[in-house]
Amino acid sequence: MSAATLVKPITMGEAVTRRVVLPGRVVSIDLLRGLTIAFMILVNDPGDWEHVYSQLDHATWNGWTLTDLVFPTFLFVVGASTVFSIEARERKGDTRLTLAGHMVARAGKLFLLKTVLSLIPYFHYTHMRIFGVLTRIALCYPLAGLVLLRTRDKRVLFGVVAVLLAGYWVLLRWVPVPGAGWPVRDFPLLDKDLNLTAWLDRSFSAWTLKWLHTGTLYEKTRDPEGLLSTLPAIATTLLGALAALWMRHPTDGWWGRDARGMRTMLAMSGAVLVVLGLLWGRSFPINKNLWTSSYVLLMAGFAALGLVALAALVDSRPQPWPRWLQAATWPWFVFGSNAIAAYAASVLLVKGCLYVKLADSDGDKHTLWSLIYTFGFASRGSTKMT
Repeated sequence: MSAATLVKPITMGEAVTRRVVLPGRVVSIDLLRGLTIAFMILVNDPGDWEHVYSQLDHATWNGWTLTDLVFPTFLFVVGASTVFSIEARERKGDTRLTLAGHMVARAGKLFLLKTVLSLIPYFHYTHMRIFGVLTRIALCYPLAGLVLLRTRDKRVLFGVVAVLLAGYWVLLRWVPVPGAGWPVRDFPLLDKDLNLTAWLDRSFSAWTLKWLHTGTLYEKTRDPEGLLSTLPAIATTLLGALAALWMRHPTDGWWGRDARGMRTMLAMSGAVLVVLGLLWGRSFPINKNLWTSSYVLLMAGFAALGLVALAALVDSRPQPWPRWLQAATWPWFVFGSNAIAAYAASVLLVKGCLYVKLADSDGDKHTLWSLIYTFGFASRGSTKMT
């Protein structure tokens, strides 16, 4: 599996069209990536924010919904894909320095793509948001990748994850916020604006506005993909890498070394992460906006369980697959093989529909987006409250 899937399409979609699965690929990861990016596009682009199913919207602050599973699952898959990519390229003779260079270059391309998408269609540079989904991927992918180039020892990686999650908890719980005081004593833990993450976001934004003349925050006073919360997001990526290492190199134990034993072990690990996340969430609330440590454990646990379910469905399945399975999985393989391209295309499509405006019989102008939504998806009073 190539980390190039983060930037450019691979040939899995073509392979599935031919009813052939490329040898050596872990197709469950391709499938999970596709499902995740399709769900991400869905929840990012509702027709009307006033009429959204609660589970298709993010939790307002503490707590979680199904939508809050999407982005951490994608980072989980990024970590898993990176392991397979590194090992494949090492077998071809690539050095660590070469691989590190490729990672940094791909991260740069992702950030460049994010910048272009942010500027289209008006190119208002001074109002550009530097943070965002692609920025977070562009940070987590190379940073986690550099760790994996240094070591793929599971115990060391667990230690890195533990340090990141515990360290982030210490920062938010015990470090005073300049101008606000101490958490818990002077303001509630995880206050929306009075927390270290939000303070650092505002400080970084002030710096970029001064020196780069741009940089706004998604929530004005904070950003859900801000700078400090990238640390636990890297932990999410490394947990995905650990899952891939178990899938590629299962350890001895009572569950055995075969595929079924590996899935059993991974399912047990996912369940443990879910329980740990819920328990930690009692004192350090589950919060997607701040990417809290409890949120990392809970979402990584669900991602691992989802990966196990897909692995049981498609991995090692003899060829040819049944027709129903080919039909059911083909769309998600296409999305998974072209994840970033699909995401970018969705952004351009939405911006294009919002940019094009048509006048009605009264001369009032409406965006193409609102017209499609009103007369296509919200016709016959389907959004009216009863």
